[in-house]
Amino acid sequence: MPDGARDMQVHSSPAVAANAEGEEIEVLESTDVLPASTEDYDPESSGFISTERFRDLLAAHGSELDPHKLEMLLALADANGKICYQDFVNLMSSKRSNSFRRAILQGSRQLKGATLREEVGLGLSQRLVRHVAYETLPREVDRKWYFDSYTCCPPPWLILTITIAEVAVFMYYGLQLDRWVLQVSSPGFLRGALPYHPRLRAQAWRFFTYVFMHTGIEHLGLNMAMQLLVGVPLEMVHGALRIGLVYVCGVLAGSLAVSVTDMTAPVVGSSGGVYALVSAHLANVVMNWSGMQCQFKLFRMAMALVCMSVEFGRAVWLRFYPPAFPPCPNPSFVAHLGGVAVGLTLGVVVLQNYEQRLQEQSLFWIFFCVYTIFIMCGVFWNICAYNLLDVKLPPPP
Repeated sequence: MPDGARDMQVHSSPAVAANAEGEEIEVLESTDVLPASTEDYDPESSGFISTERFRDLLAAHGSELDPHKLEMLLALADANGKICYQDFVNLMSSKRSNSFRRAILQGSRQLKGATLREEVGLGLSQRLVRHVAYETLPREVDRKWYFDSYTCCPPPWLILTITIAEVAVFMYYGLQLDRWVLQVSSPGFLRGALPYHPRLRAQAWRFFTYVFMHTGIEHLGLNMAMQLLVGVPLEMVHGALRIGLVYVCGVLAGSLAVSVTDMTAPVVGSSGGVYALVSAHLANVVMNWSGMQCQFKLFRMAMALVCMSVEFGRAVWLRFYPPAFPPCPNPSFVAHLGGVAVGLTLGVVVLQNYEQRLQEQSLFWIFFCVYTIFIMCGVFWNICAYNLLDVKLPPPP
């Protein structure tokens, strides 16, 4: 056992946690579950505890452990034949490593206890968290881990904030233009500071802010439904940072894809970000089909595809519908495809690595580098290609 761990003192509040690199041990939660001296369990100071001695430790202190953590410790014991002290500390401090996850998943017990769905006596909020776990996570060990560790602090604020902002902007333009359906047919629709317009592409913020504009209530309604039904549960599980990364990458990829492939068209709507999230989630469900235990998953997946198809079909129809104010065409549909591309690459890697460090995943860096190259090429295209190709752009709004 490392010297820092051997000299550890038992405190009345929190249990110890140390990171995988052996950094300073911190006090996190009750240490009543730890022995006062570790020499009896690791006399050789090897950093490992034998299964027999570990079971003695559990027999003495297991009643004070969270039942799901106890179950995972038993699975870890059966998997390795001996317990790495660092894995034990990581579990007690709610930190996991790739080797720790693999050890549990490859264990002979494979967590054969009662599933999370079989637990009774749960309150409304606990049932909601359990429902979200089954909606988004394919492995029972991850579902139990999420159920035990979720605190609703912070709440899923990002997707809700974006949605509220989109509704507020839509209401503002609806009152200003006195139009709620097909607002794009109003002459003042594209004159604001938010939508992307090819003539105004030098205003870089428009490559992001177009998400707050929608062509009408039919456009906003479909996007908002998919954004809330998929985005909020994903944010509850993976956090605002990861989901925000996928969402913003989809938004930027959507506008740049339009500027490269549909050079004369404006862009509005949150479809780039929404399609990135939905595509990543659906791909994750398909790739882990047997592990996903959400109810009516085939029907619900079909309904999600129908909603995406209806929204995409509406966008294609609108793009080729005669514009109300030529020569400026109607908004492009290519942003949807840019969002799907991000969701099926970067988004899938994010959702597949619950509670694992993305910077340790080689596939994440491969897709992130590909995405970065695409962004750089898109920026270069916007700087040079329009003049080289002598593209005839519509007049500014």
